[in-house]
Amino acid sequence: MAKKIFSGSITVVAVLIVLAAAVRFFGSSAQANAPVGDAAGTYNSKCAKCHGRDGRSKTFWGRRTHSRDFSSGEWQNDVSDERLFNSIGNGKGKMPAYKKSLTENQIDELVSYVRRLRK
Repeated sequence: MAKKIFSGSITVVAVLIVLAAAVRFFGSSAQANAPVGDAAGTYNSKCAKCHGRDGRSKTFWGRRTHSRDFSSGEWQNDVSDERLFNSIGNGKGKMPAYKKSLTENQIDELVSYVRRLRK
């Protein structure tokens, strides 16, 4: 009886490991193929806490961390897309790096989204 329970437990663990691997594989694959319109969702989940949904950094965390105001036309004129891409990927100051959690396409989409926050 104990042998059957042990054998059944091993089977359940093996199935869970396979399922976890499949979710990890297909999850990252689905992330890489995320629709272009999902930049707003990515921005809202990763950036809006500090930079605000409107990009003006008027949030509690934005004021506390001195986050960049993305709506500033002067700043938008001075910063290149490459610099934005690198800042998102590598982090800057108190901002975390996102190159391990976002694909290059998602970071490119965020750069375009940040450009649209200009006032």
